[in-house]
Amino acid sequence: MIEVLLVDDETYVTESLELTIPWEEIGVSTVRRAASGAEALTIMEEEAIDLVVTDIRMPGMDGLQLIEEIGRRWPGVRCILLTGHSDFAYAKKALQLRASDYVLKPVDDDEFVAAVSEAIDSLREEWDEFDKVHRLLYSRKSDYKVLRENLLHELLLGREPNPHALGEQLAAYELPLRAGQPTLMLLARLEGRFAAMDEASLELMDFATGNIAEEVLRGQPLWYGSGPHGCLVLLLQPGEEGGERALLETAQGRDRRLDTLREHVRLYLKGEISLAVSSVFELGGGGPGAAYRRTLSALYALGTSSRTVYVDPQAAQTTADFNSALGISAAEGRGGVTERMYAPPTLLHLLESHQWEEARSKLVGVFEAAERAGLSGPSMYEIYLWMTNAFLFISHREGQPVGDLGGEEGFDPVLARGLVQQPQRLRAWGLGLLANFAEQMSNSGGGEGRSKIVSRVRQLVGSGLDGDLSVKTLADQVYLHPVYLSKIYKAETGEALGDYIIRMRMERAAHLLRHSSKKIYEITSELGYQNPQYFSKMFKKQYGMTPNEFRDS
Repeated sequence: MIEVLLVDDETYVTESLELTIPWEEIGVSTVRRAASGAEALTIMEEEAIDLVVTDIRMPGMDGLQLIEEIGRRWPGVRCILLTGHSDFAYAKKALQLRASDYVLKPVDDDEFVAAVSEAIDSLREEWDEFDKVHRLLYSRKSDYKVLRENLLHELLLGREPNPHALGEQLAAYELPLRAGQPTLMLLARLEGRFAAMDEASLELMDFATGNIAEEVLRGQPLWYGSGPHGCLVLLLQPGEEGGERALLETAQGRDRRLDTLREHVRLYLKGEISLAVSSVFELGGGGPGAAYRRTLSALYALGTSSRTVYVDPQAAQTTADFNSALGISAAEGRGGVTERMYAPPTLLHLLESHQWEEARSKLVGVFEAAERAGLSGPSMYEIYLWMTNAFLFISHREGQPVGDLGGEEGFDPVLARGLVQQPQRLRAWGLGLLANFAEQMSNSGGGEGRSKIVSRVRQLVGSGLDGDLSVKTLADQVYLHPVYLSKIYKAETGEALGDYIIRMRMERAAHLLRHSSKKIYEITSELGYQNPQYFSKMFKKQYGMTPNEFRDS
């Protein structure tokens, strides 16, 4: 809602405007008054004012000086000048200072309301544009965790994009590394007391360990994330200053920092970690995949001992050795499951062309092949990655809310560890994801799936009238920005979402007044209103009479 500040040294003018103008009808929630420019600035420093209506001629700081100062300090605030002087010089100066309008005294109410309404419409248009950009950024950033983890897994599993595309992805996901640069990989496995933790706690410990590593290895570009085989992966590149290159260049500097990392984990997380350190490789061109296979095999060879092992850059490591270390059957290889996954038509193509049955057949075929090959645990991560990459890409392109696609399991990378440990659960999740996506696309004709969102909102409103119900809480439930949700609802129904919430609450109030003996204040509290007077005002606006009058009628 809009907050307005009225400024005039003749206080009867502001008092009259405050009392006679139908502020709520034009979308104003709060009206404040000031008797001078200095007082107005003081109020604006403490309150979130959206529109200032000020007289021109005032002692001390006049109206033109006031709006000039407001324009400098609060450029988003709209200003309307109010004066009895129709001199063109004033109007010209006001326009130069970007005042929204110029209203003459004595004030004509209709003219004043029109000027204020126009300024409010201008504000809301500006906010809508800002929210549109903010929503796009918010939507993208909310998916960064998934996108970054998927990119990391692609690199480690040897299915990385070409160097140019990799560089673009690193920049787009705001990662500090650069393609083609010398890179070091650290694999950290949580030991000791961590082994007994559940998946959610392990995710938290991974995050905490990554934060500790960022502090210990400060000055080195670092990217960390959960790897596809149950360990934390850290990728480092040289810093800008020569003194910060020690980790990549000398064993002494490397040992010192890694010892500090282990000590900090022991001190702050009360646990131990095993570390495996790769040789230096180039980020891109297959380097991460080969380094990961060698380093992961070295980490597995450590057993459960909490120490650090360094990979010999000359050591040969075959794919068979790697698979054997992970317990992956030879039947998997590059054929079988992998061939089914990446053979044309790809899953991405089937989703793009809305071939839902063919996409389902492809998913079923992949999972059946995985079951025949006896795959489970870590080796199922590539199937998880393959599916999520396709669905994330399409959801962004089609404008579908990603968080709404995952069904009961949700679309949360934290669930990945649990999903891949149970192939049947992963299969059900993938097929459910496809079914939800196909339904949304069918309902929306390829658009925003608005009908489904409106239906969900109405369901939430119907079940939440007794609790904390607002546009924001509803938006959180459907994973959309509040402003964007309001626009969708208004476009689909012709009614503002806030008005719909009020209407439903008033209908509930009318029912309680008719069919219960509850006191007015009890009904007020039950419907989430704090102020009985405000509740009565809203009820009268809806039904043309107060709650008491309604009950007695």
